[in-house]
Amino acid sequence: MALFEYFPNYIWNLSVSIALESGGKIGEIIDMCQPIRDAAAGGGDAGTPQFMAQWVAMADRLIGLAEEDEAAGHRFSASDKLNRAALYLFVAERMQAHGSAGRKETYGRAVASFERATSLGKLNRQRVEVPLAEGTMPAFFTRAPGEGPHPVVVYCNGLDSCKELLFLSRLPDALARRGISTLCVDQPGSGEALRLQNLPVDPHSENWASKAVDWLEQQPEVDPARIGMTGISLGGHFAPRAVAYEPRFASGAVWGANHNWAEVQQKRLRREGENPVPHYWQHVMWAFGAEDMETFLSRAEDMHLNGVMERIRVPFLVTHGEKDRQIPIDYAYQSRDQLVNSPKVGFKIFTAREGGVEHVGADNMSYGCDYIADWFADTLGGHAG
Repeated sequence: MALFEYFPNYIWNLSVSIALESGGKIGEIIDMCQPIRDAAAGGGDAGTPQFMAQWVAMADRLIGLAEEDEAAGHRFSASDKLNRAALYLFVAERMQAHGSAGRKETYGRAVASFERATSLGKLNRQRVEVPLAEGTMPAFFTRAPGEGPHPVVVYCNGLDSCKELLFLSRLPDALARRGISTLCVDQPGSGEALRLQNLPVDPHSENWASKAVDWLEQQPEVDPARIGMTGISLGGHFAPRAVAYEPRFASGAVWGANHNWAEVQQKRLRREGENPVPHYWQHVMWAFGAEDMETFLSRAEDMHLNGVMERIRVPFLVTHGEKDRQIPIDYAYQSRDQLVNSPKVGFKIFTAREGGVEHVGADNMSYGCDYIADWFADTLGGHAG
């Protein structure tokens, strides 16, 4: 496998790979991980407080160094350090059990560091809020350069990501380079929507994705006829469903074919496949606003795309990693085969020849990023060089 296997369990290695693929530095990551290597031997759940302590300590160091840079007038350098500090804090927070000591404070510091990095670095990510029927959907709007109107892609989270990690996946930068703007959203059940507003997952993603389209249609720099949607990991359920039920989307793609997530839950109950985060069942019950497993499983039982993919009548791309340890590759073929009414079906399995073989390219996100960006350039009228 191409995943960086530093720890003796998949979940911790996945977090390290997320950090590496999102702009973390290998020396800093080794410094954080060496003291806790033995703590991971007890499995994905054990030792997560020690994980957070080490990663928060590195973030503290970077924040202090950024303050020195800023005092010297070196705002770009400060921004770079704060960006990494925020990344490490988000990864540390993601590893904790719901309600665990320090989790809420760590998330707040991550958001603040990310916002400060945006301001100091004059980075192309504007925080906005999309009105929902209840509450709002916090998002980052990344603008394509030059005069508009431009096409735009709505980019949604999976189960355990946040809009900041979406931005750090570099897909917004890749799209901007191709003349396409991006709206990275914290949809209900993820990021700020879950942590600060207590908005649980809405499996019927068209409810909140349509609100994103409403908002985009009011932006003068957006071409309302060229709005696409993609999602990563569990976004492989949300994005196709939204495109199927919201006719204003002109193109779609998935980074990981999450065709039957309800079935995946039954497999995880049988300990088949890997979990994405520690304390998995506690996490999903929190994300779905469920007090017990029975309620969670009931709320997740319709989360499949059988009878949904057939409704898609715009170009649609399915991508998947050949060695995905979380979501079986068979689901990618199911999604592709059910796109019977799409006028243009894209399909890509990432293999060892290029990389990106793990779940949503955790071993190498560059291939998925480029492939999806090129898809939208081709189908939304951008440019690919």
